[in-house]
Amino acid sequence: MSNPVLVCALRGIDAFRALGAALKGWTQGRDRLSTGDSLPQALMALTPEVTFRQAILFFTEADLVTGKARFYYCLRKLTQICFSPSVGESWRCRAESLFSYLQAGAQLLCTVLLIKPGVWSRRLPRILRDLHLEKFSVVGMKHLDLEAAAASALLPCEVQQDPAAVEAHCTYLTSGTALVLCLQRPNAVKKLMDLLGPEDPQLAQALDPCLWRAQYGTSTVQNGFYGSRSYPMAVRDVKLFFPEGLCCAQCQTVQEQEV
Repeated sequence: MSNPVLVCALRGIDAFRALGAALKGWTQGRDRLSTGDSLPQALMALTPEVTFRQAILFFTEADLVTGKARFYYCLRKLTQICFSPSVGESWRCRAESLFSYLQAGAQLLCTVLLIKPGVWSRRLPRILRDLHLEKFSVVGMKHLDLEAAAASALLPCEVQQDPAAVEAHCTYLTSGTALVLCLQRPNAVKKLMDLLGPEDPQLAQALDPCLWRAQYGTSTVQNGFYGSRSYPMAVRDVKLFFPEGLCCAQCQTVQEQEV
């Protein structure tokens, strides 16, 4: 080619769909601005397999070690030089590059689903069946009576600003026994949020009657479920509700968060 190109390795949730949508919008805007070739053009890999093959052509393993992992990667290399290979090898688990993630495939993550009082006692078999169909594994389960402080901590920030709403939610959440599940699957947090739908059952009903809050909820207070809204919140919820640990062989991501 007569001109240089910029090659980027990008990482993100649902990366192929998100990048494809972004490039489509960018291309449409570019076409409106100019019909010539003066503005840059962009191409992307279409599958993880193609991404891996192309990444090997343009990048080394060290190039694709990011953030804190880069520090451990360099430290591992340094200890291999100054001491012995066996010492440096001990850092391998903390110095995984993006090549390793591409080879390993989707990473199993944990999230927390709390089934609110009055719902799980009537609908548990159907809920468990639907979780199985959505490829979730149950790696922790317990029923408990929530204290007011724990119930308040589960509420969205916008709800916590309204004392009346906080009282209504806490009164309901502490009115009976709740069932808490720790669930595991790739992209667990987003998949569970997509399954539950909006906090308001009426809005969920308008979007998709199959959403769980549309099926089981009756109001923004009695909407059937609480789910961890982000991965940091999922880690917090797992530690809160399952301090004794989980029944899965290992949950590496939660362990790393604890370090």
